[in-house]
Amino acid sequence: MSEGSGGSTVERSAHEWDESYRRDEPPPWDIGRPQPMFLELAEQGRFSGRLLDAGCGTGEHTLLAAAKGADAFGVDLSSTAIDAARAKAAARGLAARFESGDLLTMELPAGGFATALDSGVFHVFDDVSRARYVGVLADALRPEGRLYLMCFSDRQPGDWGPRRVSEAELRDAFASGWEIERLERALFDINPMPEASDVQAWLLVARRTAD
Repeated sequence: MSEGSGGSTVERSAHEWDESYRRDEPPPWDIGRPQPMFLELAEQGRFSGRLLDAGCGTGEHTLLAAAKGADAFGVDLSSTAIDAARAKAAARGLAARFESGDLLTMELPAGGFATALDSGVFHVFDDVSRARYVGVLADALRPEGRLYLMCFSDRQPGDWGPRRVSEAELRDAFASGWEIERLERALFDINPMPEASDVQAWLLVARRTAD
């Protein structure tokens, strides 16, 4: 499960991500509304300034941020998801921008963002790509910028879905160049499926420190 498809993985190609959005039924993560935890953060005024939504999928969090006044930019590996996000923006009269591309290789302005979002992308990466991905986020955020991240948790039973992530793995990934301000248990809402209707997650809030 992934909210979007934020970058290169060994698991799935851009074509495979596109196919997941072309089926008759939406994928589990594409629920057509923001995750409740992210909606709560937005209501607190956390989604502000120039904002990067990493692996934005069909754009619900990017559009939420834009509706709250952020200069919101969503990126996803799936061009199909990006087309849907742009259509939503036009229908809602919101000025959010979207681009299809691989976050691990695309050019982003260094220190160009005050805020970054990740809803269900961190857990799609293998160990090598995970470190690269965290580096991309670090480079994109200005000092004192904040990352709001939700990922699949190792508390989730069973073996379906994406890779499970432990608290220790999150702390290790953000040990250098970041201050973890919040790390707590959360739930992902998903489209109902035989295995579950919601899944165990972690919510991480991390501040980018000065190098």
